[in-house]
Amino acid sequence: MSTAAQAMAAAAARLRAAGVPDPARDARMLLAHAASVDAARVTLIAPEEIAPEIAERFENLIALRAVRVPVSQLIGVRAFYGREFHISREVLDPRPETETLIDLALNTAFSRVLDLGTGSGCILVTLLAERPDATGLGVDLSEEACLQASANAVQHGVQDRAQIMQSDWFERVEGRFDLIVSNPPYLAATEMADVAPELRDHEPHMALTDGLDGLSVYRIIAATAQGYLTAQGRVMVEIGWQQGSDVVAIFENAGWGEVTLSHDLDGRARVVSAARPA
Repeated sequence: MSTAAQAMAAAAARLRAAGVPDPARDARMLLAHAASVDAARVTLIAPEEIAPEIAERFENLIALRAVRVPVSQLIGVRAFYGREFHISREVLDPRPETETLIDLALNTAFSRVLDLGTGSGCILVTLLAERPDATGLGVDLSEEACLQASANAVQHGVQDRAQIMQSDWFERVEGRFDLIVSNPPYLAATEMADVAPELRDHEPHMALTDGLDGLSVYRIIAATAQGYLTAQGRVMVEIGWQQGSDVVAIFENAGWGEVTLSHDLDGRARVVSAARPA
């Protein structure tokens, strides 16, 4: 029987051979999950012999990670903006770069927010958790995503202020909002072959790509969102890092005012914001 440290080392080597980025971190997180301990405490159990049932769970997790199933799907949660969100393969895994959108949104005044393509609900739930007086609506075409977002709203105690509804973008949306946010599918169909296996093989394609040029949802939002904004409202959309000029042009050509491009912590174009014309 091996120690936890030996098991982690062997697992990391296996993941490295499979081309997994940061294999030591993943092995540590998956062992923590298998042993039901906090990841920060794995070093405390490292010298101990690993129990057979934990070893079996760990082996199963490593086998799945080796075929590039994302860690967050294996453990069922993903950290985002200081909170843990339950996820599954039915929703997009929240990404750190999306926190740029959260920061920008929290620098604006809003009491009612619309999240288009809410997925796990990470954007809507985070904004409502950070703004206790705000209410919001999250819509998604996927029924499974709506269920996941609803569960995350309950998890973080905002369910009384968050409405989750199945809708094809604005199709069933009514009323006006101070803020409209979205992290839409922005990969072009031609880009899908080059994305990491974790995304291409294990995350919902309709949350990743529009199947066209990656810009079609921005055209829908730019053409439609003004009818759902209050006079002082803003729309903020996450974009692919090479799409800045294209998405800015889409909003400017649709007659929006104050169209701005913001960058994430890596200096990449990440969010386009726009207001109704004066």
